Amino acid sequence: MLHFITDPKLFGVELFNQNDFLMMGFRFLMNLIFTLIIVRYVYYIYNRRKEYLFTYFLISISVFFLSYLLQNVDLQLGFALGLFALFGIIRYRTNPIPIKEMTYLFLVICISVMNALSDKEISYSELLFANVVLVLVTMIIEYFWSYKHESSKTIIYEKIELIKPQNQKKFIADLEKRTGLTISRVEIGKINFLRDTAEITIYYLWDKNATNFFEADTLDNFTFKDNELKE
Repeated sequence: MLHFITDPKLFGVELFNQNDFLMMGFRFLMNLIFTLIIVRYVYYIYNRRKEYLFTYFLISISVFFLSYLLQNVDLQLGFALGLFALFGIIRYRTNPIPIKEMTYLFLVICISVMNALSDKEISYSELLFANVVLVLVTMIIEYFWSYKHESSKTIIYEKIELIKPQNQKKFIADLEKRTGLTISRVEIGKINFLRDTAEITIYYLWDKNATNFFEADTLDNFTFKDNELKE
């Protein structure tokens, strides 16, 4: 009993190690701060897709603890690469993750693994520098290089006679009148002659400083009918 009090263990495992616990808490706090900056104040500010906030935060926290608690197991490099490979091939059963969202997912995993698995040979200044660089580069690319980018939406269009090549100008003019967007190009997908409808994808330039319900609401499919836009 005296030995248990001086060296408390349960089945050979320490019940509490103050230094290790504080180290884990410090690294977790640093990882959470940088993940918060990237996800909430970079990704969400410029993309406005709320459904990915939950995913990025939970994956970041899960990957951090998974990596940190298993860092002493002889798997470090292979384990980290396996995580990238695992999440790199994720496909949801509905739609595949867009390439930009997949890149942010990769970035979140990268930061979590880096903060969890960096050993004593890497100083905190080096670790902090790596985190800051990733955040700054992401912000610069989002703000300057993606100031205006081409977005797309899928639409079910009922004026099937306008999709003919000879009616191209009328087709574009009708789409711009209904959506209020400046359309750069259109791709025609499936055509249903029984219902006289066509599935088309419109591409348009979106200014980040402009208010645009197409981007804000993250709706993917629209139906045009009787000159009204319906979900």
